[in-house]
Amino acid sequence: MTEEWSRRAFLSTAAGGALLLGTPAGRAAAGTAEGEYAALRAVWRGLVLGSGFSAGVEPFRSRLAELGERTRGWISAMAPASGSLWPDLGFATDPEMLMQSYYRLRTMTEAYVRPGTGLTGDGALLSALLAGLDHLHGQAYHAGQVRYGNWFCWQIGAPQALLDVCVLLDEEVPAARLAEYCAAVDHFVPDSAVATYGGTSTGANRVDLCRVLALRGVAGADPAKLALARDALAPVFPYVTAGDGLYRDGSFVQHGWVPYTGTYGAVLLGGLGLLFALLDGTVWQVTDPGAQIVFDAVERAWAPFLFNGLVMDCVSGRAVSRGVAVSDALGVQQDDHTRGHAVLAAVLLLAEGAAPAQRVRWRGLVKGWSARDYYGRPLADRSLGLASLARLAALDADASVAALPEPAGHRLFPSMDRAVHRRPGWAASLSLASRRIAHYETGNGENLRGWHTGSGMLSWWGASYGNGQYADAFWPTVDPYRLAGTTVVRKVLADGAGGDWGAARPDAAWVGGSTDGEFASVGQHLRGLGSTLQARKSWFFLADTVVCLGAGIRASDGAVVESVVDNRNLGVSGTHALTVNAAVQPSAPGWSGVFPAPGWAHLAGFGGYVLHGPGTVRALRQERTGRWSEVNRSSSTAALTRRYLTLWYDHGTDPAGAGYAYQILPGASAAQTAARAATPGWLSVLANGEAAQGVSVGSLGFTGVNFWQPGSAGPLEVSAPCSVTVREGSDGTATLSVADPPRAAAALTVTWNRPVAALLSRPASLIAVATGTRLRLEFGDLTGTAGAGQEVVVRLG
Repeated sequence: MTEEWSRRAFLSTAAGGALLLGTPAGRAAAGTAEGEYAALRAVWRGLVLGSGFSAGVEPFRSRLAELGERTRGWISAMAPASGSLWPDLGFATDPEMLMQSYYRLRTMTEAYVRPGTGLTGDGALLSALLAGLDHLHGQAYHAGQVRYGNWFCWQIGAPQALLDVCVLLDEEVPAARLAEYCAAVDHFVPDSAVATYGGTSTGANRVDLCRVLALRGVAGADPAKLALARDALAPVFPYVTAGDGLYRDGSFVQHGWVPYTGTYGAVLLGGLGLLFALLDGTVWQVTDPGAQIVFDAVERAWAPFLFNGLVMDCVSGRAVSRGVAVSDALGVQQDDHTRGHAVLAAVLLLAEGAAPAQRVRWRGLVKGWSARDYYGRPLADRSLGLASLARLAALDADASVAALPEPAGHRLFPSMDRAVHRRPGWAASLSLASRRIAHYETGNGENLRGWHTGSGMLSWWGASYGNGQYADAFWPTVDPYRLAGTTVVRKVLADGAGGDWGAARPDAAWVGGSTDGEFASVGQHLRGLGSTLQARKSWFFLADTVVCLGAGIRASDGAVVESVVDNRNLGVSGTHALTVNAAVQPSAPGWSGVFPAPGWAHLAGFGGYVLHGPGTVRALRQERTGRWSEVNRSSSTAALTRRYLTLWYDHGTDPAGAGYAYQILPGASAAQTAARAATPGWLSVLANGEAAQGVSVGSLGFTGVNFWQPGSAGPLEVSAPCSVTVREGSDGTATLSVADPPRAAAALTVTWNRPVAALLSRPASLIAVATGTRLRLEFGDLTGTAGAGQEVVVRLG
C-alpha cells in the first residue's frame, strides 16, 4: 500500500485500525472554534499513533501484545508514595525519574487507546492513568513547584509526555484536571522560554519547546500558544555561522561545539515534521519561507551520514554510549542502526510536506537504506515507535517506490570538522577536533570515555560486511585509547576528562581540507586531550583506498604514543584470518606480533592495509570485557565480551618527530592488497612532514597536498597554509579545489607547475590568474569562507 495521505486525513477516526479509542465526539462540532481544536487533537493522535496498519498483522500484532503485557506489569507495580509513583522511579531528588514516570504513563496510554493490546478501553487502566497523572501533579509537576536538577526534564521531557497523554485520552481527562495540568506546563514552560534564541533554547531544543507550546495550545484550546509555537520556530530555520543549528555546508551543531546530526539533528527533523503536519491547513500553518532550508538539508545534512540504514556515530555525540538503558523495560540496545531508523522515519514524515519531486526522491532513498540494512532490519527494530514503524512498513509494501542506491562521492563539513567518503561498496567517516569543535562530548554521566574520538577516528563500513562494527557492543568493549585512525598518548585519563558539554576543545586552527566532490585531501593539526601531544595528520580519500599520513608526532608525557591503523570488532567469537606479508598469523585471542614496515596486512572479511612505514607495526588479538555502565552511568551493568584485532604504529615513549604512512583498502582481497603493496609507483608521497603532507596518483589524475606552512610539494607551491586538491580529467581539463582550513588567509597564491591553456570557471574569491607554462592563482581574503573549498576549472595546455 502507499503512504500517501492528506495531512488533514487524520481527522478520520477509522484509519486502518490504528486509531483509536476515545476520539472526540462531544467536545465540539466541526466548524466551531472548539471544533478546530478537536480537529488538531485528532491530527496529533494520528501523527503519534500512526495509521494504515492492521493490529492483527506482524510486526504490529506482537508489538501491541508486548505493549499490553508491559502495561499490565506497570499497573501492578504502581504504588503511589511520597516522591514516587513506582518504587523504581523515585523522583524526590532526581527529575529524570519524574520524566521517566510520565514516559511510562504515556506508554500505558497507548495501550489504552490502541486496538490489539488486550487493554483497549480498559477501565482499570484508565483509573490507573488518571490516578498516576494526579499523583505526579500533586507531588512535583504543578504550578509553584521550584525546579531542581536537569532543566530538560521539566521543560521538554515531562511536559511532552504529559500533553501527549492529555491529547490521547482527550475527554477522559476531567476538564478541571486538564486546566491544572496546563497551568503546570505554563509554569515550567512560560512564554519566556522562547523569548530569545540562546542558551538551552536553540536548535533541536527550540523545536522541542515549540512542540510543548503547540500541544499546550491544542490541549488547552489556546490560540496564543499555538501562534507562539509557530512563530518561535523562525530562528531555527536560517543558516548559522557559529553555535547551534544548520550551516550552509550541511553541518549541524548542538551545544555550541558538538556535531549532532544523528541525534539532536534527528529530533529537530522529526519535531519539525510533526509540527508542520499538525499545523498544516490551519490558521497557524508554518508559512515562513526559511523552512525550505530544512527541506533542502535532508540531502545536504542528513543523507551523507546515512549508510545501509545506520547513521554514523561521528555525528551522534554522547548518544553512542547509551547502549541498553537501565530504565528501558524492553532492554533494547540503542546503536547506530536504531538511531538511523529514527532518522529514516523522520524523513518520511517530513516528506509529506515536501515538494513532489523531493517527496518521491526521499521515499526512494529511505526505501534503499531500509532494504540494505541487513544487520538491523528496520521493521524488526523494537526501539521504533509504532507510528514510525507504520510509516516504514507502508513504504516497504509500496511497490511503486523504487529503492535508490547509495550515492558515491565525498562531502566535507568544515563547520563541524567531519568528512564522509562514499564509494561503490563502502563508506567511511572521519572525526576531527579544533578550536571550533570539541574532541568529544560528555555530560549527564554519558560518554565518559569518548576522549579521543576527535583525534582522527576513521570509521568505515562495507556494503555487505562490517555493518555491526560499532553496533555490536563496540563502545563499552573497545580500548578507548585505540580508536582506528587516531594518534594517542597512552596516558590514563579520568572518566569525563576535559569537562562536560564539549568543553574539551584543542587550540588548533588547521583542521579541514579540500575536495572536488569525489576525492579529497583532509588534514588535522592534532593537539592531544590532556597531554602534550602534537601531530600533523592527513587523509587522502581516493577510489579504493584511504591514504593516511602522519608527521611531526611529538609528546613529553612519559608515555607511549601510538597511531592506530585499525581496530576491528570481530564479535563474540570471531577468528577472522590475519595475513601479514603473505603469512597467516595465529587466530587465538592473546596473540600479538611485531612487524617492520613497509609491508602489508589483510584481515579476512574486512579488507587490506598497505603499510608504507616508517617504524614498527604491532598487531594484537584481544578479548575485551566491558559494561555499558562504564561509559554511561544510566546504562546496563551486564558484562559484555567482544574480540578485537588491532594494528598500530608504536612510536615509543615521548617521540620527537615520528611519522607513519599507510593505506586502508576496504573490501580488498589478500591478493589485491599484496598487488598494491608490490606496485610502489602507484602512489607517490610528495611530502610527509611538518611543512606539508601530500600524495599523487597518476592513474587517477589526483594530486592532493595539505600545506601546514607556505612552501612547495610536488607541482604545487603556495604562499600561505591551505589545502589543495587537483583532479586531471581525461577530457583535457583539470579542477583545482583550494581551501583555507585555518580561516586565516587574507591573501593566497597557488602555483601549479603545469601548462594551462585557459581558465574555464572561477570562484568570486579569485582576483587574478595567469596561464601558460604554469598556472598562477591569486585569491583574495578567504577568512570569511568558513573553510569551504574554492573551485577553479582549467583547460590543460
